[in-house]
Amino acid sequence: MTSPQTSSWHARLVELGIRLPAVAAPVAAYVPAVRSGQLVYTSGQLPFVDGGLRRTGKVGGSVDPEDAAHDAKLCALNALAAIDDLVGLDSVARVVRVVGYVASAEGFTGQPRVVNGASELLGRVFGDAGRHARSAIGVAELPLGAPVEVELTVELR
Repeated sequence: MTSPQTSSWHARLVELGIRLPAVAAPVAAYVPAVRSGQLVYTSGQLPFVDGGLRRTGKVGGSVDPEDAAHDAKLCALNALAAIDDLVGLDSVARVVRVVGYVASAEGFTGQPRVVNGASELLGRVFGDAGRHARSAIGVAELPLGAPVEVELTVELR
């Protein structure tokens, strides 16, 4: 994987035909992202589209893993929007870590495939700077019944 040949991460999004959504409003007492030194940590982002969840349910049960992977991509876009709102996306040097939580039906073990939706998007946008450490964790429930939640840590220039 190589770094995209663009003047900015925003330009890369335009090249890919991707538009960042509005920052998702927190559903409890927290902020979407915080900066500490040269790192930005996002809160867990749900697959909100226009203020609502695309779907609810358990992956491997009522939610198809491919649909959940698309939801993980939406979560990553929401995280990028939170980063952009806080510090500007073009100040990102690299993606450090991705944590994905997958609301899993009993016996479902495909969490890594689901979280690949977020990881693959970050690779397309950031190239080598999008390579990251990652955890893909199966959980019993997520806020509002969401099938997936993703949080990012990025390093700033």
